[in-house]
Amino acid sequence: MNGKRNDQRTGGWLLVYSPLPVGGIFLCYLLIVWLGPKLMTNREPVNIKALLIIYNFSMVCLSAYMFYEFAASSWLANYSLVCQPVDYSETPLAMRMARVCWWFYFSKVIELTDTMFFILRKKNNQLTFLHVYHHGTMIFNWWAGVKYVAGGQSFLIGLINSFVHVVMYMYYGLAALGPQMHKYLWWKRYLTSLQLLQFFIVTIHTAVNFYADCDFPDSMNMVVLSYAFSLIALFSNFYYQSYISKKTKMA
Repeated sequence: MNGKRNDQRTGGWLLVYSPLPVGGIFLCYLLIVWLGPKLMTNREPVNIKALLIIYNFSMVCLSAYMFYEFAASSWLANYSLVCQPVDYSETPLAMRMARVCWWFYFSKVIELTDTMFFILRKKNNQLTFLHVYHHGTMIFNWWAGVKYVAGGQSFLIGLINSFVHVVMYMYYGLAALGPQMHKYLWWKRYLTSLQLLQFFIVTIHTAVNFYADCDFPDSMNMVVLSYAFSLIALFSNFYYQSYISKKTKMA
Protein backbone atom coordinates (compact mmCIF):
# COMPACT_ATOMS: atom_id res chain seq x y z
CA MET A 1 0.00 0.00 0.00
CA ASN A 2 1.88 3.08 -1.23
CA GLY A 3 -0.82 5.53 -0.21
CA LYS A 4 -2.49 6.16 3.10
CA ARG A 5 -6.09 6.31 4.15
CA ASN A 6 -7.96 7.70 7.10
CA ASP A 7 -8.45 5.24 9.91
CA GLN A 8 -12.23 5.28 10.28
CA ARG A 9 -11.97 3.98 13.83
CA THR A 10 -9.94 6.93 15.13
CA GLY A 11 -11.17 9.73 12.87
CA GLY A 12 -13.48 11.26 15.49
CA TRP A 13 -11.23 10.85 18.52
CA LEU A 14 -10.02 13.75 20.66
CA LEU A 15 -7.29 15.82 18.91
CA VAL A 16 -7.37 13.45 15.92
CA TYR A 17 -10.40 14.50 13.85
CA SER A 18 -8.61 17.53 12.35
CA PRO A 19 -5.05 18.92 12.18
CA LEU A 20 -6.31 22.26 13.49
CA PRO A 21 -6.27 21.40 17.25
CA VAL A 22 -2.75 19.97 17.15
CA GLY A 23 -1.67 22.87 14.94
CA GLY A 24 -3.06 25.30 17.50
CA ILE A 25 -1.26 23.48 20.31
CA PHE A 26 1.98 23.68 18.34
CA LEU A 27 1.64 27.44 17.75
CA CYS A 28 0.88 28.01 21.45
CA TYR A 29 3.93 25.93 22.30
CA LEU A 30 6.19 28.05 20.09
CA LEU A 31 4.70 31.22 21.58
CA ILE A 32 5.46 29.97 25.11
CA VAL A 33 9.02 29.03 24.10
CA TRP A 34 9.56 32.53 22.67
CA LEU A 35 7.66 34.62 25.22
CA GLY A 36 8.13 32.58 28.41
CA PRO A 37 11.83 33.32 29.03
CA LYS A 38 11.20 37.02 28.37
CA LEU A 39 8.42 37.12 30.99
CA MET A 40 10.68 35.33 33.50
CA THR A 41 13.69 37.62 32.96
CA ASN A 42 13.10 39.79 36.03
CA ARG A 43 11.39 37.12 38.10
CA GLU A 44 12.77 34.55 40.50
CA PRO A 45 12.62 30.87 39.48
CA VAL A 46 9.36 29.28 40.57
CA ASN A 47 9.63 26.53 43.20
CA ILE A 48 7.67 23.65 41.70
CA LYS A 49 9.49 20.78 43.40
CA ALA A 50 6.32 19.00 44.54
CA LEU A 51 4.72 19.41 41.12
CA LEU A 52 7.83 18.03 39.40
CA ILE A 53 7.87 14.96 41.64
CA ILE A 54 4.18 14.24 41.01
CA TYR A 55 4.49 14.92 37.26
CA ASN A 56 7.59 12.82 36.64
CA PHE A 57 6.43 9.78 38.57
CA SER A 58 2.98 10.07 36.95
CA MET A 59 4.73 9.97 33.57
CA VAL A 60 6.61 6.87 34.71
CA CYS A 61 3.28 5.20 35.40
CA LEU A 62 1.73 6.34 32.11
CA SER A 63 4.79 5.21 30.14
CA ALA A 64 4.79 1.83 31.89
CA TYR A 65 1.10 1.41 31.09
CA MET A 66 1.67 2.21 27.41
CA PHE A 67 4.66 -0.12 27.22
CA TYR A 68 2.54 -2.93 28.63
CA GLU A 69 -0.34 -2.22 26.24
CA PHE A 70 1.92 -2.05 23.18
CA ALA A 71 3.68 -5.27 24.22
CA ALA A 72 0.50 -7.18 25.11
CA SER A 73 -1.48 -6.03 22.07
CA SER A 74 1.30 -6.84 19.60
CA TRP A 75 2.16 -10.16 21.26
CA LEU A 76 -1.43 -11.41 21.42
CA ALA A 77 -2.02 -10.38 17.80
CA ASN A 78 1.19 -12.14 16.66
CA TYR A 79 2.70 -8.97 15.22
CA SER A 80 5.63 -9.39 12.83
CA LEU A 81 8.84 -7.38 13.19
CA VAL A 82 9.47 -7.61 9.45
CA CYS A 83 6.07 -6.70 8.02
CA GLN A 84 3.03 -5.72 10.02
CA PRO A 85 0.12 -4.07 8.17
CA VAL A 86 -2.43 -2.03 10.09
CA ASP A 87 -5.47 -3.97 11.25
CA TYR A 88 -8.30 -1.53 10.48
CA SER A 89 -10.95 -3.85 11.90
CA GLU A 90 -12.83 -3.25 15.15
CA THR A 91 -11.82 -6.50 16.78
CA PRO A 92 -10.86 -6.21 20.48
CA LEU A 93 -7.11 -6.54 19.79
CA ALA A 94 -7.15 -4.08 16.89
CA MET A 95 -9.02 -1.52 18.99
CA ARG A 96 -6.73 -2.12 21.95
CA MET A 97 -3.74 -1.27 19.75
CA ALA A 98 -5.49 1.80 18.33
CA ARG A 99 -6.31 3.06 21.83
CA VAL A 100 -2.75 2.75 23.09
CA CYS A 101 -1.55 4.56 19.95
CA TRP A 102 -3.90 7.41 20.91
CA TRP A 103 -2.61 7.44 24.47
CA PHE A 104 0.94 7.57 23.15
CA TYR A 105 0.01 10.53 20.94
CA PHE A 106 -1.71 12.25 23.85
CA SER A 107 1.33 11.64 26.06
CA LYS A 108 3.38 13.68 23.57
CA VAL A 109 0.97 16.56 24.10
CA ILE A 110 1.37 16.19 27.87
CA GLU A 111 5.16 16.16 27.50
CA LEU A 112 5.12 19.71 26.16
CA THR A 113 4.79 20.55 29.85
CA ASP A 114 8.48 19.66 30.22
CA THR A 115 9.35 22.86 28.39
CA MET A 116 7.09 24.99 30.57
CA PHE A 117 8.80 23.61 33.66
CA PHE A 118 12.21 24.63 32.26
CA ILE A 119 10.91 28.16 31.68
CA LEU A 120 9.33 28.49 35.13
CA ARG A 121 12.55 27.27 36.75
CA LYS A 122 14.64 29.55 34.48
CA LYS A 123 16.55 26.57 33.10
CA ASN A 124 16.88 28.32 29.75
CA ASN A 125 20.06 26.41 28.92
CA GLN A 126 17.83 23.35 28.48
CA LEU A 127 15.63 25.07 25.89
CA THR A 128 17.85 23.80 23.11
CA PHE A 129 16.95 23.33 19.47
CA LEU A 130 16.99 19.56 20.10
CA HIS A 131 14.49 19.87 22.94
CA VAL A 132 12.05 22.16 21.12
CA TYR A 133 12.36 20.31 17.80
CA HIS A 134 11.81 16.90 19.35
CA HIS A 135 8.85 17.92 21.51
CA GLY A 136 7.22 20.09 18.85
CA THR A 137 7.43 17.59 16.02
CA MET A 138 6.45 14.43 17.90
CA ILE A 139 2.88 15.65 18.29
CA PHE A 140 2.52 16.01 14.50
CA ASN A 141 4.15 12.66 13.79
CA TRP A 142 1.79 10.84 16.11
CA TRP A 143 -1.26 12.81 15.05
CA ALA A 144 -0.60 11.38 11.58
CA GLY A 145 0.12 7.98 13.11
CA VAL A 146 -3.22 7.77 14.90
CA LYS A 147 -5.10 9.41 12.01
CA TYR A 148 -3.83 7.00 9.37
CA VAL A 149 -1.93 4.02 10.83
CA ALA A 150 -3.05 3.31 14.40
CA GLY A 151 -1.06 0.11 14.74
CA GLY A 152 0.89 -1.95 12.23
CA GLN A 153 4.60 -1.23 11.87
CA SER A 154 4.35 1.89 14.04
CA PHE A 155 3.79 -0.22 17.17
CA LEU A 156 7.54 -0.73 17.69
CA ILE A 157 8.17 3.01 17.94
CA GLY A 158 5.61 3.34 20.73
CA LEU A 159 6.83 0.20 22.46
CA ILE A 160 10.49 1.22 22.59
CA ASN A 161 9.87 4.88 23.30
CA SER A 162 7.50 4.06 26.18
CA PHE A 163 10.20 1.90 27.76
CA VAL A 164 12.81 4.64 27.31
CA HIS A 165 10.46 7.15 28.90
CA VAL A 166 9.93 4.92 31.93
CA VAL A 167 13.67 5.16 32.50
CA MET A 168 13.90 8.85 31.58
CA TYR A 169 11.08 10.07 33.80
CA MET A 170 12.33 7.87 36.61
CA TYR A 171 15.64 9.71 36.33
CA TYR A 172 13.94 13.12 36.37
CA GLY A 173 11.65 12.08 39.21
CA LEU A 174 14.58 10.99 41.35
CA ALA A 175 16.47 14.18 40.48
CA ALA A 176 13.45 16.24 41.55
CA LEU A 177 13.61 14.73 45.05
CA GLY A 178 16.65 16.88 45.80
CA PRO A 179 20.46 17.10 45.81
CA GLN A 180 20.72 14.10 48.13
CA MET A 181 19.72 11.89 45.19
CA HIS A 182 22.37 13.17 42.78
CA LYS A 183 24.98 10.63 43.86
CA TYR A 184 22.63 7.90 42.67
CA LEU A 185 22.11 9.50 39.25
CA TRP A 186 25.50 8.76 37.70
CA TRP A 187 23.80 6.93 34.85
CA LYS A 188 22.53 9.98 32.90
CA ARG A 189 25.10 9.31 30.17
CA TYR A 190 23.67 5.83 29.70
CA LEU A 191 20.17 7.28 29.43
CA THR A 192 21.32 9.30 26.42
CA SER A 193 22.90 6.13 25.00
CA LEU A 194 19.57 4.34 25.44
CA GLN A 195 17.79 7.14 23.61
CA LEU A 196 20.24 6.85 20.72
CA LEU A 197 19.86 3.07 20.66
CA GLN A 198 16.09 3.38 20.20
CA PHE A 199 16.57 5.57 17.12
CA PHE A 200 18.97 3.06 15.56
CA ILE A 201 16.52 0.22 16.21
CA VAL A 202 13.64 2.19 14.71
CA THR A 203 15.79 3.07 11.68
CA ILE A 204 16.69 -0.57 11.03
CA HIS A 205 13.12 -1.76 11.61
CA THR A 206 11.69 0.87 9.24
CA ALA A 207 14.34 0.33 6.56
CA VAL A 208 13.64 -3.42 6.50
CA ASN A 209 9.91 -2.77 6.12
CA PHE A 210 10.47 -0.08 3.50
CA TYR A 211 12.24 -2.53 1.20
CA ALA A 212 9.92 -5.44 1.99
CA ASP A 213 6.75 -6.14 0.07
CA CYS A 214 4.48 -5.01 2.89
CA ASP A 215 0.99 -3.51 3.01
CA PHE A 216 2.08 -0.45 4.98
CA PRO A 217 2.33 3.11 3.58
CA ASP A 218 5.74 3.88 2.06
CA SER A 219 5.08 7.56 2.82
CA MET A 220 4.91 6.79 6.53
CA ASN A 221 8.12 4.80 6.38
CA MET A 222 9.86 7.71 4.65
CA VAL A 223 8.70 10.13 7.35
CA VAL A 224 9.88 7.80 10.12
CA LEU A 225 13.26 7.21 8.46
CA SER A 226 13.89 10.92 7.88
CA TYR A 227 12.86 11.78 11.42
CA ALA A 228 14.99 9.00 12.94
CA PHE A 229 18.03 10.20 10.99
CA SER A 230 17.51 13.76 12.25
CA LEU A 231 17.26 12.58 15.86
CA ILE A 232 20.34 10.38 15.53
CA ALA A 233 22.28 13.42 14.30
CA LEU A 234 20.97 15.74 17.03
CA PHE A 235 21.31 13.28 19.91
CA SER A 236 24.77 12.23 18.74
CA ASN A 237 25.84 15.88 18.79
CA PHE A 238 24.31 16.28 22.27
CA TYR A 239 26.15 13.17 23.47
CA TYR A 240 29.45 14.43 22.05
CA GLN A 241 29.06 17.93 23.50
CA SER A 242 27.90 16.68 26.92
CA TYR A 243 30.16 13.72 27.57
CA ILE A 244 33.09 13.58 25.16
CA SER A 245 33.95 17.20 24.45
CA LYS A 246 33.69 18.24 28.11
CA LYS A 247 35.82 15.27 29.20
CA THR A 248 38.46 16.17 26.61
CA LYS A 249 38.57 19.79 27.80
CA MET A 250 38.95 18.70 31.42
CA ALA A 251 41.84 16.34 30.61
